[in-house]
Amino acid sequence: MDKKIILTIDDEPHILELLEYNLTRAGYRVLRADTGEKGLELLRSTQVDLVLLDCMLPGMDGMEVLREIRGDSGLSALPVMMLTAKGEEIDKVLGLELGADDYLTKPFGIRELEARVKALLRRSGQNQKEVQPEGRLVVGDLAINHAAREVTLHGLSVVLSRKEYELLHLLVANPNRVFTREQLLEQIWGYEYFGETRTVDVHIRSLRKKLEQDPEHPRYIHTVRGIGYKFVK
Repeated sequence: MDKKIILTIDDEPHILELLEYNLTRAGYRVLRADTGEKGLELLRSTQVDLVLLDCMLPGMDGMEVLREIRGDSGLSALPVMMLTAKGEEIDKVLGLELGADDYLTKPFGIRELEARVKALLRRSGQNQKEVQPEGRLVVGDLAINHAAREVTLHGLSVVLSRKEYELLHLLVANPNRVFTREQLLEQIWGYEYFGETRTVDVHIRSLRKKLEQDPEHPRYIHTVRGIGYKFVK
């Protein structure tokens, strides 16, 4: 079986060495870039399965690189995990809103890194092989065409990131069922709970901005206090 290729983009040499050493030991092939520009150049010339992208880069920063990836039709579906320094909450939130699949805060544990990388690659592989069922889910003015992975609201197309789409589809396909944040992490992101559920909250907030007339008083996605979220028909 061919090794999965992971591109690490970070301007700190010791981080690049740490990632390459441990991911190589875990069975991956690792490419390195110390600037966003070099990372994009590699992405456009080499087949890559996943990107580990530092937020703080010289020149083109991580957010700009992420925008370029998500705006490129040939790269837009590529799984991207952002690496952020401790306390950079705004970077985490912005990265997820721009379409990052996950983030990891430095300093991070190697076991957690490997588990999240494995989960993202597994989910990505399932999405590529998945046979999409035909039919549409329709709730009021909201419609999901799962075969085409398209969402419309009031007849107008709604642009969602891959994780936003998967999260919305899961909730709509299970109306009025309450999902805990931990269940959503496992089903959408594919990894067990590590003590951080902010990822789910940020994606829910982003979905509400795109779907709700008044995100503070949502029509579709409701918060169940102390538990999680549900979709109301």
